Amino acid sequence: MADDPEKVTDITRRQLLAGAALGGVVAAAAAPLLASAQTSAREAHAERGDSPSAQPPYQAEERTLTYASCGGDYMTDVLRGLGIEYFAATPGNTFMGLHESILNYGMVTEPKMRSLLTLHEEASVAMCHGYAKIEGKPMACGMHGVVGLQHASMAIYNAYADRVPIFMITSASLDAIRRGGGDKWDHSGTDAPAMVRDYTKWDSTPGSLGHFGESATRAYKFAMTPPYGPVLLAVDTNMQEDEIPGGNQRRPPIPRLPRISPPAADETVVEEIADKLVNADNPVLYADRMARTPEGLKNLIELAETLQAPVCDGGNRMNFPWRHPLNQRSQLRSLLGSADVLLALEPGSPFNLVTEQDRDGNLKPVLPPGSMSISISASELAPKGNYHEMQRYAGNFTLAVEADSEATLPSLIEAVKRKLPAGRSSALQARGRMFAQAHLQDLELAKQAAAYGWDASPISMPRMCQELYYAIKDEDWSLVSPTAFQSGWPQKLWAADHHYQYIGAQGAAGIGYITPASLGAALANQKYGRLTVSITGDGDLMFSPGVLFTAAHERIPILYLVHNNRCYHEELMQLQYIANRRQRGIQRVGIACDITDPNISYAELARSMGVYGEGPIADPRDLGPALKRAVARVKRGEPALIDVVSQGR
Repeated sequence: MADDPEKVTDITRRQLLAGAALGGVVAAAAAPLLASAQTSAREAHAERGDSPSAQPPYQAEERTLTYASCGGDYMTDVLRGLGIEYFAATPGNTFMGLHESILNYGMVTEPKMRSLLTLHEEASVAMCHGYAKIEGKPMACGMHGVVGLQHASMAIYNAYADRVPIFMITSASLDAIRRGGGDKWDHSGTDAPAMVRDYTKWDSTPGSLGHFGESATRAYKFAMTPPYGPVLLAVDTNMQEDEIPGGNQRRPPIPRLPRISPPAADETVVEEIADKLVNADNPVLYADRMARTPEGLKNLIELAETLQAPVCDGGNRMNFPWRHPLNQRSQLRSLLGSADVLLALEPGSPFNLVTEQDRDGNLKPVLPPGSMSISISASELAPKGNYHEMQRYAGNFTLAVEADSEATLPSLIEAVKRKLPAGRSSALQARGRMFAQAHLQDLELAKQAAAYGWDASPISMPRMCQELYYAIKDEDWSLVSPTAFQSGWPQKLWAADHHYQYIGAQGAAGIGYITPASLGAALANQKYGRLTVSITGDGDLMFSPGVLFTAAHERIPILYLVHNNRCYHEELMQLQYIANRRQRGIQRVGIACDITDPNISYAELARSMGVYGEGPIADPRDLGPALKRAVARVKRGEPALIDVVSQGR
C-alpha cells in the first residue's frame, strides 16, 4: 500500500480533509475563548494608550493563550529609560520577543522608539557607529543568535577600535528543553558573546528580567565612560517572550542611570602640564579622537588661541576648524622636529608622533633631544590584548596621563591662563601671526595643486570634492565619510568649524563601513535638519548595497557621492609596488583589483531600491548640475546618489 503512489496521495488528501473538518469543530468550540482573549488584548492596548495594529497581510498562527505583560515590554522600557531612541535590526526569530515589543509597544507609547529595518547585521552595527559619532550617545541594534553576531563582527571591531559607544543585543537560548529543533540549535551558543569579547568593552548574559535591567544600565554606563566602546547583552529568547511572573504588578524596577562624569587628570599633573606649555618656545598641540562633543572642539580652540600654539589634527574626529589660522595639519613633521613640548590629546598612533620606525624595525626619536612629550589619553584605561589596534608601544612619552583629554581641557585652560606672564602677550601674538601666514601659504599651494587636471576625465579628486563643496557650502552640512581615499582634499580646501561637520574614519579600516555608518549619521542629523553628505567608494558600497534600500524605506535624507574609480585602488597601488619590486611589471595586477567587465552602474542600483540616482558621470562639467539636483532632493527629505567616474585617489 505504501508503495502505491495513487493510494498514498489519496490517503494524504483524505487525512488533510478530515483534519480540516476537525479543525473547524475545534475552531468553533474555541471561538468564545479566542474572542475573550482578543478583548483582553484590546483592553491591554487601551491601558497602554496605543491602538491595535492594522491587520497584517498574512495570517499569523492563532493562539488562545494571551497575556498583558511580557519580558519584551519591560526590556523596551529599560532601553527607553537609558535614552535609546532607535533600534536597527535584520529580523531574527531569536529576538522576536523584544522586537515585537518595540514595534507594538515602544513605537506607539511615549517616549516613542523607532525600529529600523536593515538587510545585514553588519549594516545595523555600522549605522549605530555613525549615529553615535554625531549624536554622542548609543543607539541599539539586534542580532540573530550566533550567525547574526558573526555577520556583525567586522563592524563591531571597527567601533571598538574607533572608541564608539554602541548598545548591542543578541539572543541566548538558555533552556535546552525549550530550545526546539533544527536551526534553533545551530543558532544557540553556550557563550555567544565570546566570539566578539576581545573587541567589545563589556558583555553580559542576564538570567532574569531584573538582571537584564541591571546589566543594561551597567552596559550603557560602561559604553559611555571614556574610552567609549561597544557593549553587548545576550538575552534569553524565552525571557523576552514569556509573561512576567505575577503580571505587571510584579515587574522588576527599572534601574536609574546615574550622571556619568568622565575621568579628568589630577590637579597636580594639570599644573605641571600648564607650566611646561606656558614656558615652551615651540609647543605643539596634537589631537586625534579628542573631541567627543562640541565642547571638546571649543575648548581646544581656546587652549590653542591662549598659547598661540599650532594644532595638528589626526583626522579621526573634528577636533579643530579646518580654516583656523593655527591649524597646521600639513606641517606636523616639521613642527615635531623643532618642538620643545608636545601635548598629544587622545593620540591614535603615538609612535608616529614621538618615534619613527626604520627598515630594521628600530624606533628612533622624532622630537629633538631635551624636549618633553605629554599624552593625555583614556585609551589605556580599558585595554585588551588579542588585537593590535593600539599599535607599537612607543615608550617615549615623557609623561603619560591616563585620563580623558576632553574632560581635562577646562582645568588645563584655566591653569594656563593663570600662569601666562602678562609680558609674553606680544611674543605670543607674533607666533600666532607666523602660523597664520603659514596656513595661508598651505591653502594657496593646495589650490594650485587642485587646478592640475581640473577638466580631466575620469574626474580628478580635487574637482570631485570641490564640486560637492560648492553644492553644499551654503547649507548646514555634515560630511560623514572618511577622506583618506580622496587624499584629504576636503581638509585642504573646505571650511569646517562645527563638531558634526566631520566624524572621521572607521577605526579598524574595515571595508563596508562607509555606506551604512553614513546612513546612521544621517539618521542622527535628520532631527536637526542638517544636510548629510558621504563620499563612499565603489568597493565599499558593494559590501553593503542593501543599505540603499534602508535609506529609501526609512526615508532618511542623505547624499551619497560614489567615488567610482572602478577598482580597489589602494590594493592596486600596493600590488603595483610589489610587482615592480620583483621586476614583473604592473600589466596584470588589475586582474585582482579592477571592478570592471562589467562596469557597475551605481545610479541604476540606487534607483532599483527607491533612491534618486544620477550617473555614471565622467564629464566634470556635468557634475555640478547633477549635485545641485541631488541636493534639492535631499532637502526634500529623500536619499540621493550620484555616481562619479573618478580618478584613483
